[in-house]
Amino acid sequence: MSTPYLCPNCKTNRSRFNIIEQHVKSVKLNPQTGDLVEELEQASLDPFHVAYKGPQYKVQCGVCGLIEDELSFIKRAQLKQ
Repeated sequence: MSTPYLCPNCKTNRSRFNIIEQHVKSVKLNPQTGDLVEELEQASLDPFHVAYKGPQYKVQCGVCGLIEDELSFIKRAQLKQ
């Protein structure tokens, strides 16, 4: 997060952002009720459960509200330098 950002949507905001940290919680739910059956550890997922491979952070523009991957904001800032 020590890189400049620029909103890819409104293209003017360079200073007001919300950083959203994503904390993964793998769970197994009851298919009929939706109740939590089991909370799974990332190290011991069963063969039918794919581990989360998404970004650690999402960024929301504090002006227009767009939520995207952090890389989108970084790349837009690099293009406009």
